[in-house]
Amino acid sequence: MSEFKERVLIIGSGAAGLTAAIYTARANMDPLLVKGLQPGGQMTITTDVENYPGFADVIQGPWLMEQMEAQAQQVGTRMAQDIITSIDTTQRPFHLKGDTGDDYYADAVIVATGAQARWLGLESEARLNGKGVSACATCDGFFFKGQEVVVVGGGNTAVEEALYLSNLASNVTLIHRRDQLRAEKILQDRLLKKENINVIWNSEVTEICGENAVESVKLLNSKTNGEQEVFAAGCFVAIGHDPATEVFHGQVEMDEDGYILVEPGTTRTNKPGLFAAGDCVDRVYRQAVTAAGLGCMSALEVEKYLADLES
Repeated sequence: MSEFKERVLIIGSGAAGLTAAIYTARANMDPLLVKGLQPGGQMTITTDVENYPGFADVIQGPWLMEQMEAQAQQVGTRMAQDIITSIDTTQRPFHLKGDTGDDYYADAVIVATGAQARWLGLESEARLNGKGVSACATCDGFFFKGQEVVVVGGGNTAVEEALYLSNLASNVTLIHRRDQLRAEKILQDRLLKKENINVIWNSEVTEICGENAVESVKLLNSKTNGEQEVFAAGCFVAIGHDPATEVFHGQVEMDEDGYILVEPGTTRTNKPGLFAAGDCVDRVYRQAVTAAGLGCMSALEVEKYLADLES
């Protein structure tokens, strides 16, 4: 077991964490980045990326994260293959424990642990993930232009995804397991007015069909026990996201869903010296480019915080 004493510790190696690392390293803050459970974040399970600025051709998510990590190391970021299991924000410097048994002490911490989409838990869903199955319409909707797609869910996210996709796809079928939507009334009204959106009620997805790409979705009606097959080229699962913030419960202010709260327009939490960036904060946009932007903001704010602390 080892002990590390750091000026800046970054938790998470997705777009937010790696961007924070690039900026803090270039500012001579000698950051240590703890990679976490899923090095590279959600982008490592994303295949075609067409909306990250700077690339005329479609790029691969894992490749983009490899490049970000290489850039962070090139400018001086040190990497630790560890998972943070606890943090004590009542003492300064902050004390963090790693799964390896290592102890970390840091004057400033950037939390960039991200969030994970909730999935249906089907074998066929996992097999076809990235081959027509997606949890992000704004990321992948363009690939289904002029085709038929389905959206699974009944809350704000599902309705917003369906509305977004209705401007790209020829037809959108929203599948909901209940007989009424949980989304806000104004969103429901917009959805039901769309001519190319139809809703299938009281139904759950039992299988996503296709060999190398999504071809159809099989449903089971909970009221009648009747089965139905809907043909579609894409299946968008929109049943929510869970921020990866369990370790920080009780240590920093969060909302009811576990997203870390920050001062509006900043990445500052209610604990001075503790900053948060990316999808563990952002429940609205959840894009690689916005995560990177928040990572940049956190680094600049850490630089100012440490300068004030040391003066």
